[in-house]
Amino acid sequence: MEEKILSIKNELISKLADCSKEADILNIKAEYVGKKSVIQELLTNLKDMSVDDKRKYGSLINNTKKEMEELVNKRLEEINNQVKISFDDSIDYNINVGSLHPVSILAKEVTDIMKKMGFTIVAGPEMESEYYNFEALNIPKDHPARDMQDTYYLDNNMLLRTQTSGVQVRAMEKYGAPLRVCVPGRVFRNEDLDANHENTFFQIEGMVIDKDISIENLMYLMQVILREVLKSNVNVRIRPGFFPFTEPSFEIDCSCTICGGKGCPTCKNSGWIEIIPGGMIHPNVLKAGGIDPNEYNGFAFGLGLTRLAMMKYKINDIRVLNSGDLRYLEQFKIK
Repeated sequence: MEEKILSIKNELISKLADCSKEADILNIKAEYVGKKSVIQELLTNLKDMSVDDKRKYGSLINNTKKEMEELVNKRLEEINNQVKISFDDSIDYNINVGSLHPVSILAKEVTDIMKKMGFTIVAGPEMESEYYNFEALNIPKDHPARDMQDTYYLDNNMLLRTQTSGVQVRAMEKYGAPLRVCVPGRVFRNEDLDANHENTFFQIEGMVIDKDISIENLMYLMQVILREVLKSNVNVRIRPGFFPFTEPSFEIDCSCTICGGKGCPTCKNSGWIEIIPGGMIHPNVLKAGGIDPNEYNGFAFGLGLTRLAMMKYKINDIRVLNSGDLRYLEQFKIK
């Protein structure tokens, strides 16, 4: 048994050494320390062992799994620290430098903040199934919440995802618990366009699953993100909301930076912008992801990247962000 456990650990070390991409490391993590890994199977089989063997091998397997998880996290940190670009100062780069889109700038800023807090960045498909977009999120076929989403349905029985929340269950299925993931991405809804609504916009889904998670943890995370991103004092309010995949659910609004909270077309003259819906993950969603709600709980939120970009850069019309107007985007040029 000791040789088998050591062999598994050595295999992990060997594969990590050959990895140069974050995605590859995450796949190895799922293979070797995920809920369907060999090491997890050894832990499951402990119940069939004698009392003496349980004492002998239980702590060994658990300690080895912990060491393997630390090795994975260390390798992830090394990969992130290796991404450095240097330029030769002797060369005159007299070229017309392009610019990043304001939403891209903001997405990196938010994900960098969350990575420092232990979140793993994952992705999901934009063309999604009804199961992951709705049913796995506690939204059955006859639920009125489906009508609220103004969904684009496709001829191949798929749909354009209306939210990044579909990656919640995909991440649970792949990585198990405990879990901290961050999912930036584009979503689609058949909206009537105005200063505050677009049919294509960007979100960042955040999810934490562990033992004894509370709503205070969610509130703290939101305060940190808004403070670090907006870099100014904005008023924040929390009000009850409804989402089938969270219970209880909340809407987190921030005061409109365009008008200073006085009221304008961007905030529909309310002085507030809805920016972060979220709440505690519904037990049915945890079950859909293969996680026991009696053992784990957690929170999830969908941060509206496009609206947050409007607040950060004081953009008064959301339609500008998808216009492709290079004259407008030049103000975000890298200096």
